Amino acid sequence: MRIAIAEITQETDTFSPILTGLVEFEQNGLYIGDEILAKMPGIGQLGGFLTVAEDQEDLEIFPLLRAQATPGGRLTEDAFEFLREKLVTGLESRLPVDGVFLSLHGAASSQRTDDVEGQVLNAVRQVVGPVVPMVAALDHHANITKLMMASADIVTGFQTQPHDPVETGERAARILFDLVRGKTSPSCGWYKIPMVTPQDQFLTSGGPMKAWFDLARDLEWLPGVITASTFPMQPWVDVEEAGWTAIVYTDDDPKLAWKLAADLANKAWQLRDEFWLSERVSPAEAIWQADQAAAGLIILADTGDSVHGGAPGDSTCLLKEMLEQEIASTAYVPMVDAEAVGQAMRAGEGSEVTLSLGGKMDQVFNKPVEVTGVVRRISEGLVADLERAGLCDMGRTALLVAGSIKIALADSRIQAINFPEMYTHLGLEVADAKMVVLKTASNFQHFAPWRKDLIRVDTPGMTQSNLNAFDWARAPRPLYPFDDLSEWQAE
Repeated sequence: MRIAIAEITQETDTFSPILTGLVEFEQNGLYIGDEILAKMPGIGQLGGFLTVAEDQEDLEIFPLLRAQATPGGRLTEDAFEFLREKLVTGLESRLPVDGVFLSLHGAASSQRTDDVEGQVLNAVRQVVGPVVPMVAALDHHANITKLMMASADIVTGFQTQPHDPVETGERAARILFDLVRGKTSPSCGWYKIPMVTPQDQFLTSGGPMKAWFDLARDLEWLPGVITASTFPMQPWVDVEEAGWTAIVYTDDDPKLAWKLAADLANKAWQLRDEFWLSERVSPAEAIWQADQAAAGLIILADTGDSVHGGAPGDSTCLLKEMLEQEIASTAYVPMVDAEAVGQAMRAGEGSEVTLSLGGKMDQVFNKPVEVTGVVRRISEGLVADLERAGLCDMGRTALLVAGSIKIALADSRIQAINFPEMYTHLGLEVADAKMVVLKTASNFQHFAPWRKDLIRVDTPGMTQSNLNAFDWARAPRPLYPFDDLSEWQAE
């Protein structure tokens, strides 16, 4: 059994002004060929696939490409063409193959195409032909398109938020091996749901998202069901086929697949108003609450500047509030600002500097803030091991201390920005902080050992929950809740 594997993952925020080039993929590891087998076991969806592959007999794996970038704006066309060419030529050199496993995100767009994953899957299909089984494992914030569904035999997604990419890779691997061995003959039913919602209810541990995802798990217990996937599209991707999706695959039972997919889609529509419920707190109130709290660590979710959602990472909103309120508590704040990092490095450790921080990339919702502090630590060239998230080139970073506020400056939008390593590599201990700003609305799990409370802050920015702040120009209409769409049903 000859199986080709590859990964191209990037989550696009089409409202973000920050283009994603090859350097952003290189920061998180751009591997070609056998380098994947050496560096990816236990990491991400490819790592999950490799775990299941260990137990397969008569299996030959052909690793082609692994490319993962931190979420951001659209891919440059040069980057996209480079990755697609490496994937296609690598696959052509390994023919014939009996199956293909692709780890993708599902919400990537480039400067010329809204549908990067559809183009990638179609390119692979053109190489291997119409009958070779191909399984695509996606982030559940994917935006599913007609081309993606026409190109892959099975599309399956994450089942939890926070995500578990390793489990998804394992599940997708088992599905692919069954397909290659002829144990299943998939029939598909799928529906686009004309809705978009903010990020507030995206966690699957409770609320309407849990109810929707639980229904998918219940369907998978039914006889003949291969997999059921729910895709609540990430809400900052303004593209031609935008919208949520429900997908069900059965074993040679198309009628059942369509019926169950309709049930799943209609469930999301029934819950649509609940997905707009919010517990967000104003920036001023959030900082006051955190400062007055009896004990930390208080996580301040900077929802409008979620780097893991594609935002620039240079919002000054919460930093400005901390300075204005003259907080007494120790606070850790990340800031992406290459210019400020350069100034700090030139000044050197121990120097007092006055820097204009942030607001340089996101000039729509934020403005720079002037901060005077001491440069306590400088780091350059460190590659951090984020364990199941892989390696991360930290680039140039600096620690600026302004009273009780410890600002971790980074010269690029590194994945580690929402990991403890963002602070520990600069000599700080997470346990010493009363509050920490995280550039995410969902991925708080890395600070779980210290977390005492969580405050979702209603901050402005490229990933804010006020979706009406954006100019929706490409998404299909009508689209709930922007339009008068009181009735819809999957039939």
